[in-house]
Amino acid sequence: MSKYRMHLLVCGGTGCKASDSDGIISNLEKHIKEHGLENEVQVVTTGCFGFCEKGPIVKVHPDNVFYIEVKPEDAEEIVKEHLVKGRVVNRLLYVEPTLQERVGQHKDMAFYKKQIRIALRNCGFISPEDINEYISVEGYQALGKVLTEMSPEEVIELVKKSGLRGRGGGGFPTGIKWEAARKTASEDKYIICNADEGDPGAFMDRSILEGDPHSVLEAMAIAGYATGAKEGFIYIRAEYPLAIHRLQIAITQAREFGLLGKDILGTGFDFDLDIRYGAGAFVCGEETALIHSIEGDRGEPTNKPPFPAQSGLWKKPTSVNNVETFANIPPIILKGAEWFSAIGTEKSKGTKVFALAGKVNNVGLVEVPMGITLREIIFDIGGGIKDDRKFKSVQTGGPSGGCLTEENLDTPIDYETLASIGSMMGSGGMIVMDEDDCMVNVAKFYLEFTVDESCGKCTPCRVGNKRLHEILTRITEGKGTMKDLEVLKELGEAIKDTALCGLGQTSPNPVLSTMKYFWDEYVEHVKDKKCRAGVCTSLLSYYIIAEKCIGCTACARVCPVKCIKGEVKKPHEIDQSKCIKCGACYTACKFKAIEKR
Repeated sequence: MSKYRMHLLVCGGTGCKASDSDGIISNLEKHIKEHGLENEVQVVTTGCFGFCEKGPIVKVHPDNVFYIEVKPEDAEEIVKEHLVKGRVVNRLLYVEPTLQERVGQHKDMAFYKKQIRIALRNCGFISPEDINEYISVEGYQALGKVLTEMSPEEVIELVKKSGLRGRGGGGFPTGIKWEAARKTASEDKYIICNADEGDPGAFMDRSILEGDPHSVLEAMAIAGYATGAKEGFIYIRAEYPLAIHRLQIAITQAREFGLLGKDILGTGFDFDLDIRYGAGAFVCGEETALIHSIEGDRGEPTNKPPFPAQSGLWKKPTSVNNVETFANIPPIILKGAEWFSAIGTEKSKGTKVFALAGKVNNVGLVEVPMGITLREIIFDIGGGIKDDRKFKSVQTGGPSGGCLTEENLDTPIDYETLASIGSMMGSGGMIVMDEDDCMVNVAKFYLEFTVDESCGKCTPCRVGNKRLHEILTRITEGKGTMKDLEVLKELGEAIKDTALCGLGQTSPNPVLSTMKYFWDEYVEHVKDKKCRAGVCTSLLSYYIIAEKCIGCTACARVCPVKCIKGEVKKPHEIDQSKCIKCGACYTACKFKAIEKR
């Protein structure tokens, strides 16, 4: 039983830390002490609440009051008003747009209403640096259950019946992967957690490791028991210092409590793990490239079969799962396969965590049941498009995914459906775009990323994607031809069919999907030498509308090349021969007298 009557849960994820949540915590503790409440109220640093757009967040428990956009200077008011006087600080409550009123509890927010938090169940609720808090929310009970009540085969069968599929992008059934490793005879076997999250805009795995690291450690131990492995590795990119720090603390604590190491819980089962750092190579998200990196070799993929379950790390049977997949394991063990499989669709069970980003009002981390539609995520949970702009596209699956349109908004999100319309689930990145985004330029951006991240082992990816990027560059510079559009399609399909690994095989998806759904934009770039979104600067010109220009000279004053002429209080004019298309004048004009064409 806690000795404290109240807890202040403060987001300690990377995003909120960047907005000085550490300062909030320090000030809260200071003012709590000043009022003599240090024995009654405890400040707890948690992981990410998910509502990143409104961070830093402070949640008062058990009052269940949810304060947003908190600043260090707000700490005094929270303590004086809420803790001392029992009055809610209304100005720090969230304003629900649909109701146009402030709501104090997150259960009343549209952002949370359609979410089902399984993988994220403890993020924002417990301290990730205290194993006792994890144990207090059923932590390590699943491990205890499998070690004392279940055989390895029963564990695998339970995971198979649950329908859990890999959340790292491929969607392969987890139980079948474990079964293959179990059936492969070997004295040494390994469990690997793939925490090499590299998709632009994705932060699902990072948030789980920052907010609930013990759930991953527990699941890896369960996987070790099921497959016969005694050793595991967490492969994490070195750019995640906070996640690494909390993992190190969690591993040390688990060993001290006898939950990692020799003779776990007195059952005779041995399992321990360690951390291996990645240098940020996107291709190392592919399991064979990841394995080579752990071995100390260049991170390059190899042909399959043999699969890692037969010959993986140091040629031994190895099961590789990503962070989110592991985070689902303990609740599946405790609540049963039927509970988990009742959520989601026929072929895609459970929930999926998405990093919702881009031109959407509620940027953040969301966990939703499989089968929910894109419209529900973007408009109900995400709150619609920023600045009341028009929705144009959503990119799912990161660089390997595709760009979907308004006609796809009512598409249920599951592995098969997304693949059928030219995209993919991926690890969970979801970037929303509006009318100001150029889809040709978007395709070029993702190709640039893929070209940089290609390991270079196979010709289709190394050379083919470079040629795709060159063609897209020509098109965005107004030098493209209709023949280029034909080559884009043909080369993209060829790369999909011939590249060595999943990165190469899916790399043309952004190009092929945007060509499928936004063909008219490609034609405009080629035939009309026009970018309707005004993004491709080579195809862009700025013009002053004489009827709107009042001659304030703001545009002329900010122009770096002095190409704008005109007298005070008279319409100005841009010399197109000198204009470098920097957009400074467009930004400076307060009367909307400058337009892009």
